[in-house]
Amino acid sequence: MGAGKTTVGRAVARRLGRQFYDSDHEIEARTGVRIPVIFEHEGEDGFRQRETQTIDELTQRSGIVLATGGGAVLRAENREYIKSRGTVVYLRANPRDLWLRTRRDKNRPLLQTADPRARLEQLYQERDGLYRECATFIIETGRPSVNALVNMVLMQLEMAGIVPSNAALLPDASDATDAANATDGSQSAHGDAEAEQLRPDDVGATHAVDTGESISTAPVTPERDTFPR
Repeated sequence: MGAGKTTVGRAVARRLGRQFYDSDHEIEARTGVRIPVIFEHEGEDGFRQRETQTIDELTQRSGIVLATGGGAVLRAENREYIKSRGTVVYLRANPRDLWLRTRRDKNRPLLQTADPRARLEQLYQERDGLYRECATFIIETGRPSVNALVNMVLMQLEMAGIVPSNAALLPDASDATDAANATDGSQSAHGDAEAEQLRPDDVGATHAVDTGESISTAPVTPERDTFPR
């Protein structure tokens, strides 16, 4: 969490002309409530079950780019879905940078503890090996700009023959807007700027999935889920 997966994933999808999905946002759209509310009513197990169902459905679609939640790798079935159905890019960063980006975010249930930085360190230790297990490519992000990171992702996909060689074009105005939005503290912590507190010169780590080679840009309206209130 705090890696910039939504900002980077959306920009990659735009360059490729593909539909972008974020599994956390899909869950919120289907239930009609924010993720902390799901944790409050159903606990982490309840949320993870919804997450697995959502990832299963999304990874069966072709021609999309998917950003999963940071904890999706905890379930073996999720790891199997993303590994067998898509190309997985793990954007890797150190826990300190992730903490700097998430420390003011109240929409992350797992970080609502007395010591969120220590919690991030723990989660990193638990999950890094799982991310590596799933990854087709691992990109050590360091501190590049958003556009530079997007180009790095596209370059890896091009070199592997997964996307056309003309995919990594110069960024368009929308990419610049994404980068600017990521710095706007007035935006919600988990909405479109799940840009995840991402600054244009500071990118973190997670994994995104590019599923299929066909291009499909028509959005699919999710089925409405039920959620007790």
